[in-house]
Amino acid sequence: MKAQVKWLGEELFLGTSESGHTLMIDANGGNLAPSPLENILMSLGGCSSVDVVSILQKARQQINNCEVEINGTRVETVPKLFSAIHLHFVITGHNIKENHVQRAVALSADKYCSVALMLCGKVSITHDYTIIEC
Repeated sequence: MKAQVKWLGEELFLGTSESGHTLMIDANGGNLAPSPLENILMSLGGCSSVDVVSILQKARQQINNCEVEINGTRVETVPKLFSAIHLHFVITGHNIKENHVQRAVALSADKYCSVALMLCGKVSITHDYTIIEC
């Protein structure tokens, strides 16, 4: 897997993936685009959500929506690394069994999510969930 990041001027950069997709990155606190650390949070949420949705679908759960709210806490000293990240999954659907959601979220965090596994050991990652019946 390869990628390229090109400086566009000021504190704005353009990332291009090997598959040709682009992503703006703003080093100025995310004024014009997500900052690098915001991208990490979104990547973690995306990676985990893919797992959770896939696992729930394989368990034949009738999900209509999956959202994850991600809260990252950073240390006060430079470099301002993440010390903790919390993921709150909101699963919407019909007749969803809680044990399936609990299992899907745990499997993603502990076994399948590549982003979470790369961060673990350095960052405390916690998760919980809410199920909304519709």
